[in-house]
Amino acid sequence: MLQRLIVSSVAALGLTGCARFAQLNQLPDGYYTVRSVSNDTLRRQLTTPRYYLQQRADTLAFTPPATTAAIPPTLLYRLRGSEEVRLLHRSFDLDIFSIPFKALPPRQGFPVQLNTNFNAALYVGRRLDFFRVRNRRLTPFQAQPFIRSNGFGYGLFGGLGSSIITPDLTRQHAVTDYEGFTLHGGAAAIYDARLLNIGLAVGVDHLLGSDGSYWTYQNRPWVGVLFGLDLN
Repeated sequence: MLQRLIVSSVAALGLTGCARFAQLNQLPDGYYTVRSVSNDTLRRQLTTPRYYLQQRADTLAFTPPATTAAIPPTLLYRLRGSEEVRLLHRSFDLDIFSIPFKALPPRQGFPVQLNTNFNAALYVGRRLDFFRVRNRRLTPFQAQPFIRSNGFGYGLFGGLGSSIITPDLTRQHAVTDYEGFTLHGGAAAIYDARLLNIGLAVGVDHLLGSDGSYWTYQNRPWVGVLFGLDLN
């Protein structure tokens, strides 16, 4: 059952990513790696893979990183026809995530456990944003820049949560059922199309209190899904 849950979570993440790319009207200013260009002349003029890019209506301004005190020259390229520029932007990522459910694997005679209690985490990692920039013709006489973007990330998270604790789950050490306070941490892969922010996480829980050392799932791995709010 746990394997099916993992496969279904990965499949949902993948289908979400394939279903739609975010569409932007303006390319954010910043440093980009030029992955490919369809215009042969522009390809020959680009002498380094990394540029500071600015979008000015239907024109892209490529400025190479400064290597001397002199201001580096800027190359202007106007989008034409079906020509396309593909870019990659790398950045630091800081998010707050909720974890709507965790799946804990079978252990000590207990079947797969599904934890849907409150869980929140602070995520820190690396982000990769992929952009496809081209013109889209609105009428036979008018075109406008058309930008597709999606982002992927990977990193670590840590946070607070809770779990149902029972005597059976603590080798009869707990005297009653209650909701225990936990700390959790682990690693996650994130997908972000600027329309949503979702991730797949693998982590461990640490139950606080005297029952922690007796808890069946203390410091044991789980698999879960993250939904988040981008802070940067």
